[in-house]
Amino acid sequence: MNPSYILVLYYSVHGATAEMAHHIARGIEQRGIEARLRTVPKVSTNCEAVAESIPATDAIYCEADDLRHCSGLVLGSPTRFGNMAAPLKYFLDSTSTQWLNGDLIGKPAAVFTSTGSMHGGQESTLLSMMLPLLHHGMLITGLPYSEPELMSTQTGGSPYGASHLAGSNNQQALSHDEINLCNALGKRITNIAQQLSA
Repeated sequence: MNPSYILVLYYSVHGATAEMAHHIARGIEQRGIEARLRTVPKVSTNCEAVAESIPATDAIYCEADDLRHCSGLVLGSPTRFGNMAAPLKYFLDSTSTQWLNGDLIGKPAAVFTSTGSMHGGQESTLLSMMLPLLHHGMLITGLPYSEPELMSTQTGGSPYGASHLAGSNNQQALSHDEINLCNALGKRITNIAQQLSA
């Protein structure tokens, strides 16, 4: 039995994390499985602020059913002081029902991030995203060193997950190595989902 789809859930402000999500989705779809791209709304300091129900651009907002029925999850966020961005954390904090139901138990998960500086907390952000996934009972997967780009990259890339060095003004495009590692992460989680469903 083939997996239903892999959910690629992310938050992006300047577009780099969204671009990474699309490269990960290509890796998933190269393995013959649907990649379902979803995002989360911004968190406002104004209590009365309400986001449009459908974003103006890119992926639509994630709903409970997207999580419930996925065969795997790839979670992405820009780095915020070495942690995931507040909108993604806010969304994950609302998944108690899925946790109580065990909707994600035993499903593979992976993480990715983009940051402005080389030592801006890429790996700690990846680790921060893993924590709620572990509480959900997911099987965390990273990138093995059989991916040659992990040894050659001069920008992003980590065994904890895909990452991108965007530069202080978000001016740096994804490097060839970063794109390959995003693609590899998509393929890897899909392979694992397929093996688990066999």
